[in-house]
Amino acid sequence: MKTLFQSFSPYLTGVAATTVVFSFSSCKKENKVPTRYNIVYIMTDDHTGQMMSCYDTRYIETPNLDRIARDGVRFTNSFVANSLSGPSRACMLTGKHSHANGFTDNTTCVFDGSQQTLPKLLQTAGYQTAIVGKWHLESMPTGFDYWEILPGQGDYYNPDFIMMNNDTVREKGYLTNIITDKSIDWLEKGRDKEQPFCLFIHHKAIHRDWLPELKYLTLYEDKEFSMPDNFYDDYEGRPAAAAQTMSIAKDMDIIYDTKMYREGMKSRLKKAYGRKIKRLTPEDRVAYDAVYDSITDVFFRENPQGKELVEWKYQRFMRDYAKVVKSLDDNVGRVLDYLEKAGLLDNTLVVYTSDQGFYMGEHGWFDKRFMYEESMRTPLVMCLPKGFQKRGDIPELVQNIDYAPTFLELAGVEIPDDIQGISLMPLLRGEHPQDWRSSLYYHFYEYPAEHMVKRHYGVRTERYKLIHFYDDIDQWELYDLQTDPTEMNNLFDKPGYESIIEKLKQELVGLQTLYGDSIEYRLRDKKL
Repeated sequence: MKTLFQSFSPYLTGVAATTVVFSFSSCKKENKVPTRYNIVYIMTDDHTGQMMSCYDTRYIETPNLDRIARDGVRFTNSFVANSLSGPSRACMLTGKHSHANGFTDNTTCVFDGSQQTLPKLLQTAGYQTAIVGKWHLESMPTGFDYWEILPGQGDYYNPDFIMMNNDTVREKGYLTNIITDKSIDWLEKGRDKEQPFCLFIHHKAIHRDWLPELKYLTLYEDKEFSMPDNFYDDYEGRPAAAAQTMSIAKDMDIIYDTKMYREGMKSRLKKAYGRKIKRLTPEDRVAYDAVYDSITDVFFRENPQGKELVEWKYQRFMRDYAKVVKSLDDNVGRVLDYLEKAGLLDNTLVVYTSDQGFYMGEHGWFDKRFMYEESMRTPLVMCLPKGFQKRGDIPELVQNIDYAPTFLELAGVEIPDDIQGISLMPLLRGEHPQDWRSSLYYHFYEYPAEHMVKRHYGVRTERYKLIHFYDDIDQWELYDLQTDPTEMNNLFDKPGYESIIEKLKQELVGLQTLYGDSIEYRLRDKKL
């Protein structure tokens, strides 16, 4: 059987899509591996490489996630096409950029479940497909033989699940554990063990409200997290960055985000926080309040102000985020242990990633959305089936639109011509194609909305990043990632970069043409 993957080499030379044919049967023969691989795709929400010790050792340890990277591969240049939950999921399911799959933002869109998707294509090849956990695409799932999903963002404590018969059932316990329980139960009891499968395990963790599992309530409370060097960014030369409302100092809610509450206090998200913790049983609420009431007492007694308050909020954010990661890492370990015990690990591709990255105080922020590195990047590690010898780092530029064609090629399914991603299978086989892509396209649409990040699109190459903020603003930004990896110095209006900007603009238009993303935008220099 032959499969296709699209490859293009667009770096500063214009973009041309070429189709290359590979013989999957010859690969099978060469590697002497079975033909019907299983796929377990684990995706979290807002988990960033800074909080994964196989990528960054400054903050916490994640031994089970590191186990995947140690025994498999770690992608060191993994990115998303649109750093937002629903759009990122739609990109993964379709292998297409947001404008092509129709789900551009969380505020106005409903995913069109009638369109071609990865699970549907796998079903045609005899795969059983299942998804458990966060869906966040407004419509109900299609293309899955089994699903249990969360309403909207879901809840950490005693969460609700929407079932296939459209009933909503409340489960008792901590969400990350429950999603794993349900996933393992389907693997053990819910599938036909004579057929290959693709299981999507989609966690709410580590999404905002950062409510920990009760047994980890006091974890990290004695840890002081180091602050990023650019925490006190003044956004000079970057008006779009200055206009956001995702600042730890100004926008992090004292009740909802740091859990400091006393009777009579008010905040914008006070009611939302109350709804979250009311889901706890009375007994569990006592344990929860015992921890956070004691922290609240200290907070009001010390009464931090100004810079001291800002840095106190940062520490609270980091500690609670880290606690939620701990439960997530535990549960990834549970899945790996089950697959190994059940004899499935040798024939299963295990993928761990997030729907995007996240700011852990860089630029003074939390959240994501911007095309800057911390949110455009996403962790990606894979445990490969037996027969794949590749181990260690994969440095090529990859994007979340690549997951669908990768899984299809692994399954021996022909990749439709309209899929915009590139199969990662050559990289998993240890190859380094000379014509691999050398630039990525990004487009963020959700404005005006929560956190008020301006609409923008751009191109990222191995060294440079060019961003255009548009709509109610017309602002360009250029970064040399080699000399300025934290993106503090906008070079767009600096002398000496004219030729680089011109080439990057040509590259940007080439990518927009390749992907069919027609943009009406204003160019200050009118050269294009």
